[in-house]
Amino acid sequence: MNSGDAPPTVPRDGSPAPVTEAAVEAALRCVVDPELGADIVELGMVTAIRLPAPGAVEVEVALTVAGCPLRTQLSEDVRGHVGALAGVETVTVSTGVMDADRRSAVMARARRLAQDPAPRTDIPATARIVAVASGKGGVGKSSVTVNLAVALARRGLTVGVLDADIWGFSVPRLLGLSGEIEARAKKMVPLELPVGSGLLRVLSMGFLADEETAIMWRGLVLNRAVQQFLEDVHWGALDYFLIDMPPGTGDIQMGLARMLPRTEVLVVTTPALAAQKVAARAADMARKGYLRVAGVVENMSAFVCEHGTSYALFGEGGGDRLAAEIGVPLVARIPLHPSVAAGGDAGAPVALDDGQPLAGVFADMAETVVTSIAPTLAMDGCSARLLERVEAAVAAGDHPSGTASQVVSGSSGSSPTT
Repeated sequence: MNSGDAPPTVPRDGSPAPVTEAAVEAALRCVVDPELGADIVELGMVTAIRLPAPGAVEVEVALTVAGCPLRTQLSEDVRGHVGALAGVETVTVSTGVMDADRRSAVMARARRLAQDPAPRTDIPATARIVAVASGKGGVGKSSVTVNLAVALARRGLTVGVLDADIWGFSVPRLLGLSGEIEARAKKMVPLELPVGSGLLRVLSMGFLADEETAIMWRGLVLNRAVQQFLEDVHWGALDYFLIDMPPGTGDIQMGLARMLPRTEVLVVTTPALAAQKVAARAADMARKGYLRVAGVVENMSAFVCEHGTSYALFGEGGGDRLAAEIGVPLVARIPLHPSVAAGGDAGAPVALDDGQPLAGVFADMAETVVTSIAPTLAMDGCSARLLERVEAAVAAGDHPSGTASQVVSGSSGSSPTT
């Protein structure tokens, strides 16, 4: 988001301000081409923005080739980000095909990006980024992050986990991980934890500081630490990148919105009304940063004793109310169960244990994430990507540092896909 862009404000009468083209364009700058890592506005893919009626937005997006495999994903991202603007009721997305001149400009932009030696972050452009956030502490956000990561890895996926709660890190203990962070080519290497046929790559301040040591840093230093965890780390190939956010709406949250505008946000609440209202602030902040709020997770739902009696120890209905209030789906309802705390204390997440009923809850949650919230991207069949690689392979003969075989295999960098 550009520093001069501001989301729509809400007038004193409580009704949303009229949506403007500038606000829509700012939201579209958070729709990132997953192969290039650049937004569709910068790439020149947005050909029209229209506001035909109050609350209605129409966006035209030009693709490099007809039938691009990413067409559906880009359309969903446009609807998600623009639809998050206050006052927007309907978003219509139409896709066309670029003419030769516009396609050449996108190809040129792709080549410049591939030659850039200093990418903004080291997160793969194809990884789906999911931030797990809450308005307050104590709602089990870290245990949700860890168990979701384990459930995704059990599906054979490679999942990066960033513990962005610099002050209150807990991911190392929850996963039973310890050890020193090594450096390779002046970049940190995350600790790895195999999970079935999948893999977790984990980074936390807990690997750099004592568990009992207080981290007494102010906002700018905290933000810089998180930036280094993104930029100065060998994350490698990832399918998903989960961020365990600190509670609240402070510097780290604002910094991540700028550094990772393609992030999807899951908001965690407990059933209590008070927790629901505080969690709504986290959703509001995400949307003011033009991030897509993808869903709500209700943690610590009713406790069911061994005799089958259900006890709503922390109230009930908070997840449903929050999801309805902010207009997103309720992704999961996680019962209160002692196995979650016991597994966290032992460094053995409950999602690992098929004998625990909650393992199935997290498996279902991972299924929802993979199939509807943030599905993985399939780009191998995109004609534009293959065309760019052919062009790069021909050009490689003019550069001693590269060979045609390296370029065709994809080792030369990113290329356009849409």
